[in-house]
Amino acid sequence: MTAFTAIDRYLETHLDDSLTELCQLAAQPSVAAQNWGMEECAALVANMLKNRGFKVDILPTGGPPVIFAERQGRSPKTLIFYNHYDVQPPEPYELWESPPFEPQIRDGKLYARGVSDDKGHIVSRLFAIDALLSEYGELPCTVKFIVEGEEEISSVHLPDFIRQNKERLSADACIWEFGSVDFREVPMQYTGMRGICYVELTVETAGIDVHSGLGGSIFPNAAWRLVWALNTIKGPDEQIRLPGHYDTIIPPSERDYELTEALPEVADDYKERFGVKYFLKGLQGGVDLRMAEVFEPTCTICGLTSGYQGPGSKTVLPARASAKLDFRLVPGQTPDQVLASLRKHLDQHGFEDVVVTYVGGEAPGRTDPDDPFTRLVVETAESVYGQPMQIVPIIGGSGPNHAFLEYLKLPIATAGVGYPGGQAHAPNENVRIDLYLKGAQHIARILTAFGEGR
Repeated sequence: MTAFTAIDRYLETHLDDSLTELCQLAAQPSVAAQNWGMEECAALVANMLKNRGFKVDILPTGGPPVIFAERQGRSPKTLIFYNHYDVQPPEPYELWESPPFEPQIRDGKLYARGVSDDKGHIVSRLFAIDALLSEYGELPCTVKFIVEGEEEISSVHLPDFIRQNKERLSADACIWEFGSVDFREVPMQYTGMRGICYVELTVETAGIDVHSGLGGSIFPNAAWRLVWALNTIKGPDEQIRLPGHYDTIIPPSERDYELTEALPEVADDYKERFGVKYFLKGLQGGVDLRMAEVFEPTCTICGLTSGYQGPGSKTVLPARASAKLDFRLVPGQTPDQVLASLRKHLDQHGFEDVVVTYVGGEAPGRTDPDDPFTRLVVETAESVYGQPMQIVPIIGGSGPNHAFLEYLKLPIATAGVGYPGGQAHAPNENVRIDLYLKGAQHIARILTAFGEGR
């Protein structure tokens, strides 16, 4: 008999009930990019927290509301969970094997939009809380939740919300919105995230599209104009050409190299999983590939739009062209820095007519991988997964962790239910039910150890 025998038994015997609740949440659309179902989903999450005895407030922002919840525990030590209830748009619908907002269980997995990112994490944490309350009648520590509705659109209003509510959100540590095992089934601890600056570049060269036979040799072409502007931003050597773009970067430490070197080889897995034939800059694999993946800034063209894209031909000279770009930022870089240097660069190269629209962004953020709270989360995973978590010093993705680090001064750790085949942001998003159960078991252990002062 272990200290968690009763807790685990509760989780195993009530798993179907928790999955039913997850299905109810996943069936509610909450697409921030389309302002679809946001108020309804916020109310649903608030009720789920109220049902666990939390004091809940639905608080306004400049966008979808933030849900704040708190329940006192046996120990005054306070752990705050950060989650989000918004999801990615479900399109393209035709690639889904079952409708995205009609959850379906198949082959040990639950399929629905948002079930992995991030609704499965929300409900699994509530499931762990159910088990603790059932066994002890109280929580081992004070627990807070902050659940926002704009994470998928760069958490536009969250940093200001956190800055304005520092006292209400005060805590001793934070569990972030996600967590996962890797392709080896090893649980991973992610202690940092890159930042992001997302922009749209737009150029207009005429009032309307023009017959290409009339204007092709005498009118400016918006599509070519934009392509030429884009061509100045990054070279074939993959270097980003914005002025001073690399000057403020904080280089990785010896500890970063040490942790990254201990991680598994990913080259063959990436080639198989994503179908890529080769890596940039001649990288073959090994620690060099893993370091470049997360410790180098990027500039990605995420989409290009101009002219006619339908079947057959249409001889048209486009009047307007646009491109969406994201710049992934490493420690030492900020979105404001990128916006200023991008504008300066375009002007210097004669592209004053290219309009830069800031869509959203976040600065990078990192927790010390050797922080005591990080160690607690890493070590409590062992009894669930058969091994402690492996530490990843920083990941390529982005999120609003910088605001928690800057304003609340909290160590942030990850723990959750994800896995490499979860298809987050893609059709057929899913969560493995066995990992959903393990995620709840791990959260129960984290809360207990934290409340005991470990």
